[in-house]
Amino acid sequence: MTSSEKLKNFLEQEIIPDLEVAIDGLFADIDKSKSASKEQKDDLEDMREMRTECFAILEELKRDELEEDEIVELLTELMDMKTEEE
Repeated sequence: MTSSEKLKNFLEQEIIPDLEVAIDGLFADIDKSKSASKEQKDDLEDMREMRTECFAILEELKRDELEEDEIVELLTELMDMKTEEE
């Protein structure tokens, strides 16, 4: 499996689904309290931006616009971030 395929799979199977769950959870918390705190708004904005960036990376991969070193760097960075969460 190439680095490009690994990054694509990691984004599609790990990162984006985790972001979706976190966003849904935050919306549920906001709905329960009927208002959002500044921290919740900031977190929601950050998660949405990250999700958008992930979809942009997938598009760049699809169009073969990323160099191998960029792919490896992104994959390493995302894997480290995922490990820190757990």
